Amino acid sequence: MTETNWRADPLVWGHGDLTFEVFLEPTCPFSVRAFGKLDDFLAEAGADRVTVKIRLQSQPWHMFSGVLTRCILAASTLDGGRETAKRVMAAIGAHREAFEFEHHAGGPNMNATPNDIIARLERYSGVTLYAAFAIPDLDRAIKWHCQYARQNGVHVSPTFMVDGLIQNDIGSGDSVADWVAKLPNRAA
Repeated sequence: MTETNWRADPLVWGHGDLTFEVFLEPTCPFSVRAFGKLDDFLAEAGADRVTVKIRLQSQPWHMFSGVLTRCILAASTLDGGRETAKRVMAAIGAHREAFEFEHHAGGPNMNATPNDIIARLERYSGVTLYAAFAIPDLDRAIKWHCQYARQNGVHVSPTFMVDGLIQNDIGSGDSVADWVAKLPNRAA
């Protein structure tokens, strides 16, 4: 049996009693919008009140979703862990059209290979991903995210959960203040 020497750092920020989970697909424009609000949300809600957890929701109609999800989780195994993964996610969001197909089925990325996509992402993020991407059993982390989403009935991105319950009234188009206002009030 081969010994593994890697750990996918959980994509978790804050340390509060309320758990705010967001299921994101890296190239989905709505997920990118939600991802861009998470730091402000944590600051406004309070890191001592809320724990934010990013769950990756790979979706096959975003054709390079699996490759990019693996890149994010690979980045979480590197120095900096979750912050390195966050940097990779931010690079995908900032350059999402470089990783997406036109109308989910055409355009310049029809000729792109996974190696092309990884090289682009390395260039945009400044993170060297090839070795971590090749971790033989990194799929364990990918499968965990997939299974967790499925067992919670998550299909679309972004999907928001508060304390284990899906919140259909929270969306990526809402303001950060709206997200905070929808959190349950608890006595201190």
